[in-house]
Amino acid sequence: MNLYNLGRVPWLDSQLIYHALPRLGMEGLILLAPAEPYVCIGYHQDAEQEVDMAYCREAGIPIFRREVGGGAVYLDGQQLFYQLVLHKDNPLASGDKADFYRRFLAPVVQTYRELGVEARYKPVNDIITVEGRKISGNGAAEIVDHLVLVGNLIADFDYETMTRVLRVPDAKFRDKVFKSLHENLTTLRRESGQVPDWETMTAALASSFAVALGPLTPAALPEAVYDMVAELAQTHTTEDWLLKPGRRFQNGRLVKIAEGVEVVQRVHKAPGGLIRATVETQQGQIVTVGLSGDFFFYPADGLAKLERYLVGAHLSEVPGAVEAFYRSHDIESPGVTPRDLAASLGAA
Repeated sequence: MNLYNLGRVPWLDSQLIYHALPRLGMEGLILLAPAEPYVCIGYHQDAEQEVDMAYCREAGIPIFRREVGGGAVYLDGQQLFYQLVLHKDNPLASGDKADFYRRFLAPVVQTYRELGVEARYKPVNDIITVEGRKISGNGAAEIVDHLVLVGNLIADFDYETMTRVLRVPDAKFRDKVFKSLHENLTTLRRESGQVPDWETMTAALASSFAVALGPLTPAALPEAVYDMVAELAQTHTTEDWLLKPGRRFQNGRLVKIAEGVEVVQRVHKAPGGLIRATVETQQGQIVTVGLSGDFFFYPADGLAKLERYLVGAHLSEVPGAVEAFYRSHDIESPGVTPRDLAASLGAA
């Protein structure tokens, strides 16, 4: 398998390269860091709910929606990204998503240990220290007919900017977020007292991944990849792409439209992430439904299909309907069960 050790690249390339490889039928392990900071949101998130978009625009911080689930995060050159792209038919990609995470986060755990941090894997997709602090963010996706794992070695982290780019109700709440983030997210600098150089980190990662993947061959990205990156930039940087999968609604708000007609938004915390649900009902029957959040859902377009599937169902029928949808569409959502989704709709 090819190893693409790209060093620092333009921030948009740091996302679009791993989106491009599957569309070209290419596999590989990519190591890179963004040359500029930006905010990246998960595929199923509502950008306007999660990110202070006005602040980001004023500060000149780009916002990007990736084709991978999970939450909003502030990214910059203090993080080394690893991006693994495997065809679904590759024997290395066998098993469910939990197997995929477990198999390919093991090299990252080993890398941290070689760099002096006693890390361990925490299902579904976290790497933590022995004290329980998160030290790596990871996500997996199905893009075209490939499986993609993206994650990072966190050499250092800008807690203040991360807290500032998130949308929160007030300054007091922002202070609480900062405190919680600082207590629960750590870095190589905090744990070991130093930041290893690029060569040390990439060599350790490549060596550890080679144990799981087999021999890695250093290679340069073909020009076709950059052509595909340029093509994807035309669609993945538009306002429509950033906002379309989201919904505009207020947290925890119920609006009574008329007798028997209601619009309600709920937030439900599942082990696999936060679910935001908006549902309009008439006499208990679903008229429209919107689901978003920082969870993972495979295949990615399954969530929109589930929304359409539930239209016309009575709230009392939702738990069974979601179960049936999972079975008929081979849905995987690590840490999120059909019961969690039903609960988010007020139907569990």
